[in-house]
Amino acid sequence: MTTKSALLKKEFVLASVPITYIFIAFTLMTFIPGYPIEMGAFFVCMGIFQTFRFYNEANDIFYSVMLPVSKKDIVKSKYKFTVIVELISFLLITLFAIIRMMLLKDATVYTENPLMNANAAFLGWTLIVFAMFNIFFVGGFFKTGYKYGIPFFVFSLMAFIVVAIGESISHFPGLEFLGQTGFDLRQLYVLGIGSIIYILVTSVSLCISVKRFEKIDL
Repeated sequence: MTTKSALLKKEFVLASVPITYIFIAFTLMTFIPGYPIEMGAFFVCMGIFQTFRFYNEANDIFYSVMLPVSKKDIVKSKYKFTVIVELISFLLITLFAIIRMMLLKDATVYTENPLMNANAAFLGWTLIVFAMFNIFFVGGFFKTGYKYGIPFFVFSLMAFIVVAIGESISHFPGLEFLGQTGFDLRQLYVLGIGSIIYILVTSVSLCISVKRFEKIDL
């Protein structure tokens, strides 16, 4: 087993807390009518946040630095852990959204739903919420390697702004298709933009975090 794979295994087996995986169940919020379903992604991030909080309680960062590995690999392993949990959650959300679009699109609770419906555009907004977590919380955490309160507050604020925009934008003239219960090709624009934002923001956050963490004297 390589050093990088061993570090990643440590993240899942030793460093993470069970509640992180339990919070993946909040992806089921995709089925809730009359509720801002993008909040499902927020709660998934809150689950990941619990593992970062545990890093402090267990002195995981200090322990990791004592290992014969580079600081860069430590940061990368924690980003990989975060991204894997996010992508597993995103796949589940996608599955639930497809069920809503194909099997439940004519259900009264969804056709009369004034809030965002589960469609391709919704998936794009979900990725943007995850991107906000990666840049504001994970990136903020690696400013010090131990402070997590303020970074999570900043992420929460930005996530609520993203959710508010996503929930309201379909009510603007000409953008009603973003709130449809079924699939519309134009929704793919939001999904594509969300995917690009997620990849770019996460990559930039990783690079910045590596530089920050390498300067920290633990």
